[in-house]
Amino acid sequence: MKKYNVSIFVPHEGCPNNCSFCNQKSISGKTTLPMEKDVVSACEIAIKTAPSNQGEIAFFGGSFTAIEREYMMRLLKSAYPFVKEGFFKGIRISTRPDCIDEEICHILKNYGVTSVELGCQSMDDEVLRMNLRGHTSRDVEKAVEILKSFGFETGLQMMTGLYGSDYEKDIKTAEKIIFLKPHTVRIYPTVVLENTLLEIKYKAGEYKVMSLEETIKLCAKLLVMFEENNINVIRTGLHSGGNVEEGFVAGAYHPAFKELCESEIYLEKILTEIKNIPPCEIEFSVPTGALSQAIGQKKKNKIWLEEKGYKVKFTEDKSLKKYTVKCCAGK
Repeated sequence: MKKYNVSIFVPHEGCPNNCSFCNQKSISGKTTLPMEKDVVSACEIAIKTAPSNQGEIAFFGGSFTAIEREYMMRLLKSAYPFVKEGFFKGIRISTRPDCIDEEICHILKNYGVTSVELGCQSMDDEVLRMNLRGHTSRDVEKAVEILKSFGFETGLQMMTGLYGSDYEKDIKTAEKIIFLKPHTVRIYPTVVLENTLLEIKYKAGEYKVMSLEETIKLCAKLLVMFEENNINVIRTGLHSGGNVEEGFVAGAYHPAFKELCESEIYLEKILTEIKNIPPCEIEFSVPTGALSQAIGQKKKNKIWLEEKGYKVKFTEDKSLKKYTVKCCAGK
């Protein structure tokens, strides 16, 4: 059966902080709060159009466990019957690491929540302070420990290129996330949006954004790091659509960002394979489903290789693991 998710945005509701990068209107494209009828309607439409029991009802956009408790309970109560009846496998929420404790976990567990994502953004306390996050890296560690003790699928969201951060600090954040062994990760390159502190810092020359090229190289490395540690990266880059393009000021944003990163990964793997091979006819085998990434967006990788004198062919090999390349050189 086809897997499907129902995403319900709760824009900026409940968040106790106004982080340097945050403009939830731009990120989600939403300004009004969903009510019970909106949750029920979204679930009913999903059931009719793509019947399955493998999807999730996802509350995103704000700090779900920090919103007014009665309102949070109303949203959960409107979604839970669809889980109880078997139309969805569970409910997914996103929240802040300092808004998780045992009491809230008991509530989430009782109302069908199966996955909790934490916006940790960085594991560097100085970077967190500079971006007005209002929590520490220790809060992340404690929240992950509690969530795992309750059996929740636990996800962590990190941001690259934050104010006060750099390549090395972002790599260190990824290493600390890997140590915590979350089930999933999302990687969001920092984007400067209108009406944020970062916009003020950027226009004043106090904050320099990481270029798209630099960010692609960094996030390509992060993807490999998480893959090598069996952590599933379920999102890389902000979603296209919504109001992101409308509110965009600066930063590493591209609607096909993850594909650009994976193309970079495959190019690096290819360069390693051909390091001691002079220009010739050569066939590259890549994992099933990775042809477009290996060839590159607009055939960038293929064209680059051909300009270097290689006559290349790409094929799929279902026996290969993700981000691996096998080459067979001819004459």
